[in-house]
Amino acid sequence: MADLKPVYLIHGDDHGRIAERRAALRNMAQEQSGASGIELFEGERANPEQVALALSAMTFSIGWRFLIVDGAERWKKDEVTEHLAPALVTMAPETTVAIFAREEGRDKAPKELHDAVMKAGGVIAEERQAKAKDNPKWAIEQAARLGIQLDGAAALALVDCVGASRQRLLRELEKLALLHGAGAPIGVQEVEEAVGGAAEREVWGLVDAVIARDRERALQLYSALRAQGEDVQRLLAPMAGRVREVAAIAERLEAGETPADIKGSVAENRQWMIGKRISDARATDLRSLRRSLMVLAALERATRGGSELQPDTEMTRALLRMAA
Repeated sequence: MADLKPVYLIHGDDHGRIAERRAALRNMAQEQSGASGIELFEGERANPEQVALALSAMTFSIGWRFLIVDGAERWKKDEVTEHLAPALVTMAPETTVAIFAREEGRDKAPKELHDAVMKAGGVIAEERQAKAKDNPKWAIEQAARLGIQLDGAAALALVDCVGASRQRLLRELEKLALLHGAGAPIGVQEVEEAVGGAAEREVWGLVDAVIARDRERALQLYSALRAQGEDVQRLLAPMAGRVREVAAIAERLEAGETPADIKGSVAENRQWMIGKRISDARATDLRSLRRSLMVLAALERATRGGSELQPDTEMTRALLRMAA
């Protein structure tokens, strides 16, 4: 345990990577100290005053003590200065405090927390999402490391299917390497066959739940997507596109067209998909679909700087309104 620091601050906007580091730390703490040696601070308990009180309280646990604290992106500087900073420099030995801040927009761990961690002899690590424009080049480099040859067009297709999360990109590259073997050339077709369907199914499942007005399912799927590092902005386009498509079909049905008429107006290879959209349209109503489009438009404005709330919060509120 000699290499453990007293305090860690893990912060940044790469929520997927932060979740992985938190899980790894918790597993390590469980192995070292058992469940009794871990204290979790989540929700309302995750504030500087509660953590400071826990550090000053007597404990009868044997072995190293771990405090895992979430939500530091919401902390106020005065709370840190008044409560937590003094407690960190006077806390008992054989104690490690791991603080996590999932930053987004204006919600960031305050500078005073950074200062307090450093003063207590801790370590600060930032997990920042890479620039999206660099991801295709990065994917080609990682593919080469895994022994496969990913061409430029395939790299673009992979990023388009999977999104900005490098953890997910790497998982899909590893899958491609296992499927095709060392030295295999990987083009757009190989990427779409192996990656596209699986990656997009998760997003379409969320859209289907919204259209079906299944609140519980929609919230569960959204939570799972965010845990994988999916970006709110990336979800907006497919959601709006699908709802708009179903609304257009609902308008045609309301105007008196038959399902056969609608299917016959598209190419044969798209008729199976249009059949599914027709079923979606019949399972809801045009008014609800139009309301969902308005909610999605408002959500896009909010997540582009039109709201002081976190995009996560705005998306959750939007899902509740659309699935009502």
